[in-house]
Amino acid sequence: MSRPNIWLILCDQLRADALGCYGNPIVETPAIDELAATGALYTSAYTPSPVCVPARASLISGREPHVNECYDNGSPMPDGPTLMSELTAAGYRTHGVGKMHFTPDGDALRGFQSRDSEEEFGTADSDDYLAWVEKEGYGHVEYPHGLRDEMYYVPQLSQLPAELHPTTWVADRSITFLHEQNEDEPFFLWSSFIAPHPPFTPPSPWHRRYPASLMPDPHLPVSGDGLLTAYNRLQNRYKYRDGGRDRRLEQLIRSYYYASVTYVDHQIGRVVTELKRRGQFENTVIVLTADHGEFLGDYGCFGKRSFLDAAARVPMICRGPGFGPAEIDGPVSLVDVLPTLLTAADTMIPATDGVPLQSARSDRVVFGQFQQGELGLYAVITERWKYIWSAPDGKEYLIDRRWDRGETSNRAYNVRLRDVLLELRAQAAGHFPDLAGTDFDVANRPLKVGAAPGDGGGDGLAALERDADAATIVVQWE
Repeated sequence: MSRPNIWLILCDQLRADALGCYGNPIVETPAIDELAATGALYTSAYTPSPVCVPARASLISGREPHVNECYDNGSPMPDGPTLMSELTAAGYRTHGVGKMHFTPDGDALRGFQSRDSEEEFGTADSDDYLAWVEKEGYGHVEYPHGLRDEMYYVPQLSQLPAELHPTTWVADRSITFLHEQNEDEPFFLWSSFIAPHPPFTPPSPWHRRYPASLMPDPHLPVSGDGLLTAYNRLQNRYKYRDGGRDRRLEQLIRSYYYASVTYVDHQIGRVVTELKRRGQFENTVIVLTADHGEFLGDYGCFGKRSFLDAAARVPMICRGPGFGPAEIDGPVSLVDVLPTLLTAADTMIPATDGVPLQSARSDRVVFGQFQQGELGLYAVITERWKYIWSAPDGKEYLIDRRWDRGETSNRAYNVRLRDVLLELRAQAAGHFPDLAGTDFDVANRPLKVGAAPGDGGGDGLAALERDADAATIVVQWE
């Protein structure tokens, strides 16, 4: 049998539970649900870093953030082998469409043979999508991806018609690539959608798909404040969501987010139809995932930069040769994408922190990191437990993934779970170089006399507070 084609679908800021196949009762995602019904659905897939650049660096390299030394959106991605370079060397025709968010050079190929570029920032001189929009007579539209700054979490109707929407363009260019392929040569196509990343800007009439007044309220558990970190407060401030709750706005945000998800699903369905028309669907390994999630008002928060499920749990669906219908509950990670697809291509796998999802095990432990040192946020995730250490807060978090699926309370300071905490602490200290030798009982500020849980007050938290007003510059990246 000939080597399979490979199609990687990446959505930006798509939380797992925003899909029908992951149990969402509202959002309509028939194309994605079909992939899940006939493939493998991983219920505990996590990002190795809940922010765009380090997550994507881990996806293309198969290495964790501390190995890549890529900890935040301003970090350069490492040089070295990538998923694309390995597949190119193996004889695949490799092409990327849409947002890649490569750093420091946004125009880099990083192993692709060709790209159709569409980033959130740029000009028609450097961005293929913006050049096409200008050619189609809409060059006067100043913000084709939506207006940010103070409008970052204000849902907006797209200023472009549906046929010119960036989500449509990614599908169009993906289909064009398929038309141009030599059917005797296997291909690797990466379709990377910016949606449903904010600002949420579905085109007409899709923006009316889910009436805002019918949207459910955010998840606000009674003990939810005990699960937040300094990064949640920081994000709310520089994303202009720290001025108090507005229930109707929260409903509209969820409505437009869901509409954006359904519109992405519609475009994925168009590409699936083309694969079927060409007789290539059954011989194509399809992986659908996301770089991270989005709070959408849960816990009173917006954005990501957290290892709570809303921000860190992502969809992971694998369909095609090597993947029968199955639901796998054990933890997996974006670092597994590279070894999974290179295994499908029957080619050598470079050094990696991931494992092929074809052989994922329930006893797997996955790790996550955002930032480092006194600003570091670290996670250890097993089938049963989630452990988080927030250096800025000087605080540990322990979540029971079996008995507390809604992630409603922090059990790190429950004496009955002391042995569990110590075991996961040891795993964190043994895995992350930053934490080697850390005396967590001394570092835990919530345990010190006179300090309320979650008070913070250490150097890391002070640094975040000092930089909070300047942090609005981060919005231009994420």
